[in-house]
Amino acid sequence: MDAQMLGGAVQGIDCNKDLLIDILTQRCNAQRLMIAEAYRSMYGRDLITVLKETLSHHFKEVMVGLMYPPAFFDAHELWHAMKGAGTEENCLIDILASRSNEEIFRIKEAYLMQYDSDLLQDIYSETSGHFRDTLMNLAQGTRQEGYADPAMAAQDAMVLWEACQQKTGEHKNMLQMILCNKSYQQLWMVFQEFQNLSGQDIVDAITECYDGYFQELLIAIVLCMRDKASYFSYRLYNAIHELGFHNKTVIRILIARSEIDLTNIRQRYKERYGKSLLHDIKHFASGHYESALLAITAGDTEDY
Repeated sequence: MDAQMLGGAVQGIDCNKDLLIDILTQRCNAQRLMIAEAYRSMYGRDLITVLKETLSHHFKEVMVGLMYPPAFFDAHELWHAMKGAGTEENCLIDILASRSNEEIFRIKEAYLMQYDSDLLQDIYSETSGHFRDTLMNLAQGTRQEGYADPAMAAQDAMVLWEACQQKTGEHKNMLQMILCNKSYQQLWMVFQEFQNLSGQDIVDAITECYDGYFQELLIAIVLCMRDKASYFSYRLYNAIHELGFHNKTVIRILIARSEIDLTNIRQRYKERYGKSLLHDIKHFASGHYESALLAITAGDTEDY
């Protein structure tokens, strides 16, 4: 039924964009993939290709993005972040700093399948310095899971403290190795030990000691470890207010987190910034693009 309705919506001169929004934003990703299969069987065409040909601008990006499985969507975003005009470092940070080992593994598989290219090799060729080293480490997907050692936490905290004091290449490597490879449970203890040792929160210390995208990546790792919903609410606010509504970032986060923690992200956003995420989207976006973003974000009516 959905596939047949979509077929009618995209045929003819005037595309029924309202119907596209009603169907694609109100189905989960698994259901959308089933719709795409039914569409291919019914019409002999790939639905993503049809959407690309029929739609335009940011509305097209939203509708097409919804049709990718999660790992393929992340792979798509990473590819375009590195293969476009200049590297979009914040996209690399958002994805690689926040995904689990299993998610990283699936992204690498999807990246290879979709683009016949190795993610690690592309990161190596498109980035540089300690920023590159840290991204490469994250993209290995080898973070310890569920392991914590209180005795080692004190040693790791000392290494972090020395890395913030001396800032040599060797210390930067040790810093990123801890942040990229220790389990989240271990890092909780390490950061508490660091606070006890230095009298300073690890984020403040990193902010003082380092700069550029290397600093942003390290902070993103810490913030995602603590609360991913808070991190992405911060990234959305920054994309909307500091960057003049950075469409790519807003679209990427809303789609990627829509079936994970978008409800929590909405709550953190309102708690932290006083206005709802839906209010700010409505203020800055317009037309069917606005309607699609609002439908994905959903929420209570008072949020408008």
